[in-house]
Amino acid sequence: MNVAPLARRPLGCLKASLRQARQQKMFTRHIATEAAQTTTTTTTTPQPPLEHSFFRLNDRKTKTLRTAFAVYPNTTVAGKTVAPAPVNVVQSLHEVQIAKMDPTGARTALFAKTREAAKPGDVLMVTHRRGGEPFAGVCLSIRRRGIDTAVLLRNHLSKIGVEMWFKVYNKNVAGIEIVKRRPKRARRARLTYMRQPKHDFGSVDDLVFAWKRSRRVFTSGKPTAAAAAAAAKGAKGAVAAKKK
Repeated sequence: MNVAPLARRPLGCLKASLRQARQQKMFTRHIATEAAQTTTTTTTTPQPPLEHSFFRLNDRKTKTLRTAFAVYPNTTVAGKTVAPAPVNVVQSLHEVQIAKMDPTGARTALFAKTREAAKPGDVLMVTHRRGGEPFAGVCLSIRRRGIDTAVLLRNHLSKIGVEMWFKVYNKNVAGIEIVKRRPKRARRARLTYMRQPKHDFGSVDDLVFAWKRSRRVFTSGKPTAAAAAAAAKGAKGAVAAKKK
């Protein structure tokens, strides 16, 4: 008998043969336990049927079956029932933060879904609290996300298109004003087509200048001598016309 080939065999063959033998022993043991369970009869107290068809657990203390998904009643504090948790926790958190950041409700009303509110296509001007020149531009879109509500404005600076996002409830935003409203309501919620040269609105500096002039932003509080003389002359003319 040639012993050399058996000695040179790898250990993997021996491991496989041992694994097969172990599986056969476990299979025969399993069959034997099942046969023993079928032959022996045990008397157990019947358990009441469960209300739900959930996964069942055996409670060791009460020795009864219970469901794995238990429903607990509302807790009581000093005889008062505590209100259940809100359905939408994120929305309630946003409402609390908005009440702190906007106590008057002016910012919320400016971007609400009403006729008087700002809409895409309007020219808006944002003033910063930390100083600097206000940024004005065409509103391309309004992102309503609770406390993260923001607007996207587009303008031209040195003949280059510039777009900026502004958070409505940011403390650094001192004010947002509507410079000019769109004559007709836009059919889209996002006016991204205005980035193309064909539909680009261009610079809005002329509109902002005319809006400030109409509001007399450039005039001082005290009237000048020429303005006072013109007002006096107009008053004299009105008095003479009444006498005639």
